[in-house]
Amino acid sequence: MNAFLVSTGVVALAEIGDKTQLLALVLAASFRRPLPIIAGILLATLANHALAGALGQWLAQLVSAEALRWILGLSFIAMAGWTLIPDKLEDGAGRTRRAGAFVTTLVAFFLVEMGDKTQVATVALAARYHTLVPVVIGTTLGMMIANVPAVMLGNFTAERLPVRAIHVAAAILFVVIGIAVLGGLELGL
Repeated sequence: MNAFLVSTGVVALAEIGDKTQLLALVLAASFRRPLPIIAGILLATLANHALAGALGQWLAQLVSAEALRWILGLSFIAMAGWTLIPDKLEDGAGRTRRAGAFVTTLVAFFLVEMGDKTQVATVALAARYHTLVPVVIGTTLGMMIANVPAVMLGNFTAERLPVRAIHVAAAILFVVIGIAVLGGLELGL
């Protein structure tokens, strides 16, 4: 249960203001069809995070427990810094395609999420908890918590949320997790 809850919270906070959330806003404005966009986000995230989680579990088997502790602890602290750097949607990433709202969202979200901080967090969380399903479901739920309101409410959501404060909260959470891992503390994490 802790793997699920931590994964959900970490990714929901980290996703606020992320380039995939910006992509969700662009797609919502371009297509004005929230349900196919939400379905595309869900399936793309499940696929992307399942691969990331499997990679995390595989990496956890390759290195010693001590090395993994240092890698994960420092990775969480690095993600804290990364969270404080605002994302920008690259030119053309949100262009509409003839494929329609669902396929465009599915492909765009899967590709834009590659190497993103939430994907890296999924790798680290899966390695940390040694449990794939709760981590993938949690990180996917975190993505949906952040992106569904962006799709449903469009620019209104982005303008009303204290994005900087949310980034700082996410960074603090990453640092706390990183320090706990480095210190060998369980703390339910």
